[in-house]
Amino acid sequence: MTLNELNILNYRNIREANLSFSPNINCLIGNNGMGKTNVLDAIYFLSFCKSSFTTTDSLNITHDADFLMLQGQYMRADQLENISCGMKRGQKKHVKRNGKEYQRIADHIGLLPLVMISPRDVDLIVGGSENRRKLIDGIIAQTDRQYLHNLVVYSQLLKQRNALLKDENIDVNVLEVIDMQMSDLGQKIFAIRTAFIEQFTPYFQDFYNFIADCSKENVSLIYHSHLQQNDLMSDLMRLRERDQVVGFTTHGIHKDDIDLMLDDYLVRNVGSQGQQKTFLLALKFAQFAFLKQKHGFNPILLLDDLFDKLDSHRVSRIVELVNTDRFGQIFITDTDMAHIDEILKPIVLENKIFNVENGNVSAKI
Repeated sequence: MTLNELNILNYRNIREANLSFSPNINCLIGNNGMGKTNVLDAIYFLSFCKSSFTTTDSLNITHDADFLMLQGQYMRADQLENISCGMKRGQKKHVKRNGKEYQRIADHIGLLPLVMISPRDVDLIVGGSENRRKLIDGIIAQTDRQYLHNLVVYSQLLKQRNALLKDENIDVNVLEVIDMQMSDLGQKIFAIRTAFIEQFTPYFQDFYNFIADCSKENVSLIYHSHLQQNDLMSDLMRLRERDQVVGFTTHGIHKDDIDLMLDDYLVRNVGSQGQQKTFLLALKFAQFAFLKQKHGFNPILLLDDLFDKLDSHRVSRIVELVNTDRFGQIFITDTDMAHIDEILKPIVLENKIFNVENGNVSAKI
């Protein structure tokens, strides 16, 4: 799959840009704060109908503008796809596929599979469990629409249950109905997450060993869930009084986590900066491989400041990776043209370079 053309209007600091891309490698060069990452974020938005930065859509509209508009022309499975997303300030967004608006935006997720690697990925290691749940949910949701639906409904039920727990005149009958629905959905989500970790881990381990160029380090992903010990209904009933005291639901799949392990220890505790960076890269490249296997074509790959703070050996290993037919269309941002020249030197694939300055994006001739 490739993004052929991208039209941006009033997206963050980019007032207007009309861009045509290479089907292989596209590099965006500019100083920090100039807008190169915003171009990647616009591409991300067209895949997920949201920004990678914020959950508040209005923050993506240029400060003194009233609306934003993104349009992308894709080649997907040998068919042209025209995707647009528009929003006026204070109103809901509208997403269209080939001119027809989606009734449910969730139906769009997975049409344009995409993987983004950015400096913010460090939260997967040092952040809380929510970051790691979002990773696995985001990958599975791009391949399983029913899973995404179950997640959305479970989250709605969780909010209802937490609101009931805070009510002094709690309706036990309503609570029991919610508990049964949450238990049913929780078991389904748990089963799919369990199967996913089993399928995903070998991809991750292979990429880690390749990038690190070392077979002596043992890395693994360990999934933790309350449902590994008890069925969710039993836990919800057993802990109901405690949940009422604290005012929220203490057990369930919304508390699941993944331990990121290096030689039987949490990588955040024992890993060097280089090992942690390799861990993150392996997770994201494994995501790419998993999505490619499920969809049967290459997702789009966004590499935001990927080569910052990487040693030359790891850079060369990544360049070796992307200089093959294992990957499709790639977008790379960097602040240093000399750095990009060095990266592109061994790559035989067609590439296109763009300069980004104060929100203006222009192709380098």
